[in-house]
Amino acid sequence: MRPTSAIAVAALLAVASAASAAAPPPARAVAPSFYSGRWYEIARAPNLGQRDCQAPRSEFTPIGGEGEVAFIATTGEFAVRQVCRKGSANGPAKVFSTRGRILPGSRNAKFEMVFLGGVKKQEYWVLDTAPDGAWAIMATPGGNYVWLLSRRATMSEAAREAAIARIRALGYGQKLEFPAQG
Repeated sequence: MRPTSAIAVAALLAVASAASAAAPPPARAVAPSFYSGRWYEIARAPNLGQRDCQAPRSEFTPIGGEGEVAFIATTGEFAVRQVCRKGSANGPAKVFSTRGRILPGSRNAKFEMVFLGGVKKQEYWVLDTAPDGAWAIMATPGGNYVWLLSRRATMSEAAREAAIARIRALGYGQKLEFPAQG
């Protein structure tokens, strides 16, 4: 192999491994309110499960307690209803519901959700949040997938760019998708 070819191959491998590096640990504790209410998906790493998914949103509902404090103190469990519209923000809705739980000792920053009737479990980390709770960056621990979530269907350009810059600073250099919102 010629030296320039070897350098090119090494560079490609470095970029590929950087894109799949493990996610950094969550920056700080997460407020219990993260697990309650509606989140809109503003940006995400492309993934097969969300191909052609527009206007995505997730609705979190605490299970087993009165209010956020009881929820965290008692079960840490929540229900999630996810809605995705196929093809456009007004396309047919695909809805699925699942359950999750906050992982003990994670300062509310790590949780897992179960899919396919409990056959598959996936852990997620809340890597960072806006000081006012208006947006959050969520990822899988392996570093393959990242999402920018917002309490509103749209973010100001300045807030969106700041959050995207934070995603990049966390080491996510891969392409991001920006689904249409309704």
